[in-house]
Amino acid sequence: MNNKATIELQHKTEKWLSATPKQIENLLNSNAEELRDVLRFHEGNYYIKNSPLISDAEYDRLYKYLEKYEAENPDKITFDSPTQRVGGGLNSEFPKVSHLVPMLSLQNSYNEQDLKDWDHRIKETLNQTEIEYCIEPKFDGASISLIYENDRLIRGSTRGDGETGDDITNNIRRIKSIPLSGKFSQYGIEQIELRGEVLMNKINFENFNKQQSEAGLALLANPRNASAGTLRMKDPEEVSKRKLEAFVYHASYINLFSSVKEASELKTHSGILQMLNDLGFKSPVHESKVLRGIENVIKHISNFEIQRDDLPYEIDGMVIKVNKIDEQEILGMTSHHPRWAIAYKFKARQATSKLLSVSYQVGRTGAVTPVAKIEPVQVGGVTVSSISIHNEDYIREKDLRIGDSILIERSGDVIPQIVKSNPEVRTGAEKPIIYLTNCPACGDKLIKPEGEAVWRCVNISCPAQVVEKIIHFVSKDAMDIKNFGEANVRKFFELGLLKDIPGIYKLDFTSISSLEGIGEKTINNLKSAIEVSKKQPLHRLIYALGIRYVGETTAKTLARSVTGLKNLAEKSQEELMLVDDVGIKIAESIYTFFQNRDNIELIKELEQLGVETEYKVQEVKNRNLSGKTFLFTGTLNMKRSDAEEMVGNLGGTILNSVSSKLNYLVVGESAGSKLEKAKKIPSVNIITEDEFLKLISFNN
Repeated sequence: MNNKATIELQHKTEKWLSATPKQIENLLNSNAEELRDVLRFHEGNYYIKNSPLISDAEYDRLYKYLEKYEAENPDKITFDSPTQRVGGGLNSEFPKVSHLVPMLSLQNSYNEQDLKDWDHRIKETLNQTEIEYCIEPKFDGASISLIYENDRLIRGSTRGDGETGDDITNNIRRIKSIPLSGKFSQYGIEQIELRGEVLMNKINFENFNKQQSEAGLALLANPRNASAGTLRMKDPEEVSKRKLEAFVYHASYINLFSSVKEASELKTHSGILQMLNDLGFKSPVHESKVLRGIENVIKHISNFEIQRDDLPYEIDGMVIKVNKIDEQEILGMTSHHPRWAIAYKFKARQATSKLLSVSYQVGRTGAVTPVAKIEPVQVGGVTVSSISIHNEDYIREKDLRIGDSILIERSGDVIPQIVKSNPEVRTGAEKPIIYLTNCPACGDKLIKPEGEAVWRCVNISCPAQVVEKIIHFVSKDAMDIKNFGEANVRKFFELGLLKDIPGIYKLDFTSISSLEGIGEKTINNLKSAIEVSKKQPLHRLIYALGIRYVGETTAKTLARSVTGLKNLAEKSQEELMLVDDVGIKIAESIYTFFQNRDNIELIKELEQLGVETEYKVQEVKNRNLSGKTFLFTGTLNMKRSDAEEMVGNLGGTILNSVSSKLNYLVVGESAGSKLEKAKKIPSVNIITEDEFLKLISFNN
């Protein structure tokens, strides 16, 4: 397809995505074929080119428009409509093979009511009041089909159009988590067709894109595209290098030996998952759960969505299946999906938008960060209109231009990021982003320190930096001065009532009382909070000073290693590196901070104003865990900050990462890469949350 046609179809896509419900109705009545063309276009980008121009959620929305229209107007359905086949197109470079059983799609649901309605239909059909379900993650990868005969893998194929797929057996054999043989015969199985998902885990995906970037090649939008593209590579040896993995989660066809009538393991979906796991397959048996009743299912899904970011793989939802196989057979399937299964899709992680302009922000360390202003769009349940684009190198690597169509992503609660631009749909009107040479706040020339990607303003009097430093100093995790939020800091600074950090303790409350909207109660509360902050623990003050690379955990470690700020300021880089979890970069930053005369004067002035700068020994109740180091991973039942405080109260230390210095890794649910790394270090004790609490209780 030429560039002009691509741009035209992308414009049509934007028209359909931005239309109101009434406009959608009119568009469908007048030109439903245009929507079919749009869907075919995006199927090609998704399945063949492995380079989507819109997000999955946006494609699903367009698909549902057409599906609803055709359901209400069956006489308008065309034989080649995207709704009349299961999946996308095929790659002509591989032989075509037919699946033993069609690879159908799943019904999608996006809210609790969808699940309740589906559950109601299931109960009506089966004439039951409560159904047993098996819930498992919906892996975001590339679907595959595997056939084993007489315990040997004889074929692996892609999903294709659902009826026919590409024979990729040679590539499948290069994926080490797919057994080349399995003892199915011990269960009486002569032939079995399995369904699964090929994945690239998050770490391997990041490494892959890093290699692509260094080689000047296009980055892939997500791990799914990396997986799909790899499966269709001509050279199997190249497939081996991509470190793909595969989860196998369904048996679509089972043929028993004639002498075998039935196998108990095959009576439930959960039993099949366990069988696959026992045979050496990577099945989601440990990630799945069997529950009765849709309310319990909904509660489990809600809890699992919170943990999704801790998983080593990308998932985009959960799949709910009727657990008993005989009940699945009663429910049957449509031409499009099985009636006994449904996918609950989590909030969309990706969406497309347009890059409108770029502004620049100056942080408290002088870093100048470009911020992309985009057309507002919903991602992960939040409306996004601004995205940090980090630095000049990032802009160049992503090939970003003003006016670009962009794919954005928001994972969990983290700040959204731009995945890629879509140069295929450029019209020529897009403009390059010209990076600033002078500070947008004070006008001083920017510098780029050697070895860094960030441009910085080094003027310590730069007003933007001063304000950000004060905001950080009063923040909840620093000196925690309540009623002194960002808005008040900016207001007082603009009015000249606050010029620097010591100024917090010298505020003219008479002048403040004359400001509109600030009453006597507010002033008294602010006075009290400022006074209380003078007695904050030393680790809060160290963190509040904003020393580069010194976070909350490192600040606590430093506070326990010194008698006070003066003692910390006197330490050499070598002495600092003797402190647990302080490396050369952090040590150099701390040392440099205290070599600055202005910083020393700042600390002296704070001390004169009554701010506590010494370490209070009574903060630690006893030192039964003195010399012991801890790190937490996964989801805990208790607040992580409370757990860390327990360790500190007993003289222990919290580390930032897994290393040979770590004594205890406390593991919660859905623990990720930290657990895997810790398993490789014999000296690390891996304990559960309950074991941690027993340890704390014993040492109190």
